[in-house]
Amino acid sequence: QVQLQESGGGLVQAGGSLRLSCRPSGGTFSSYTVGWYRQAPGKERSFVAAISRNGLSTNYVDSVRGRFTISRDNAKNTAYLQMSGLKPEDTAVYYCAANPTGALGAYYRDRNSYHYWGQGTQVTVSS
Repeated sequence: QVQLQESGGGLVQAGGSLRLSCRPSGGTFSSYTVGWYRQAPGKERSFVAAISRNGLSTNYVDSVRGRFTISRDNAKNTAYLQMSGLKPEDTAVYYCAANPTGALGAYYRDRNSYHYWGQGTQVTVSS
């Protein structure tokens, strides 16, 4: 069973930056399509960004496009979410997710496409 571990969350002022990391405990990371999701209090978990297995295709929710960057380093078995220009409305628990069966250049926005999930890391943006 693959387990994902997120790290890098914390408290930051509006306009600041954070970089989240996601690493699996097993499996071949380069074979996973990776997505980032977030869940604010009282809201459903929602899509933030996704990246294909080969790292060549990415996709973002409109509210973070231009501020967040998803990337991966398969040699280090790590995916990243670089967040800049943070706003209070970005406050949420951020989760990474992995799909081990995706096509090489595919990404997924639907949370039901992901087989594995991390426990989440809290991001709090103060105004």
